[in-house]
Amino acid sequence: MEKEKFFAHETAVIDSDCIIGEGTNIWHFSHIMSNCKIGKNCNIGQNVVVSPEVVLGKNVKVQNNVSIYTGVICEDDVFLGPSMVFTNVSNPRSAVNRRGQYETTIVKKGASIGANSTIVCGNNIGKYAFIGAGAVVTKEVPDYALVVGNPAKQIGWMSEYGQRLRFNENNIAICAESGQKYKLSNNSVKRLDNE
Repeated sequence: MEKEKFFAHETAVIDSDCIIGEGTNIWHFSHIMSNCKIGKNCNIGQNVVVSPEVVLGKNVKVQNNVSIYTGVICEDDVFLGPSMVFTNVSNPRSAVNRRGQYETTIVKKGASIGANSTIVCGNNIGKYAFIGAGAVVTKEVPDYALVVGNPAKQIGWMSEYGQRLRFNENNIAICAESGQKYKLSNNSVKRLDNE
């Protein structure tokens, strides 16, 4: 680990045997634990814990007060809002050691998870999905889906740009700000133009 390639505040604790990409910033009172991998140009906010074996892709933004537990994998360009929560055991008990039973949760490219949301382990978040603030995710979230509430329910679709998609009678939507074109078919969304 070559510290000069990334920034860590003097109060941050960085364990040995972790990989931290160039251009990443790690802020006050955060703890980066051993054997985790953090990609280039990430921003790790204040009071964040990144547990062993967690993988964060490039350009992941982690806001303040987030704990990313073993079993979580975030692909590139993921946003984790303030105080959102991951779990990694479905049936925790203080008196029962379940360290060997951590479940995997994958947050796919470009997904955003709003402030104070909870992601129950084993439920993957699709690419460019948008989890509204305070939502409790208890099942898989499709690509481009917009989900809110407790338990989280899908109420629409989002563009890669972060705009709500409105589909016409031909099931086509165009993101007003980016011009990206999407098609809705069989309850899934696909981007039509080149990425």
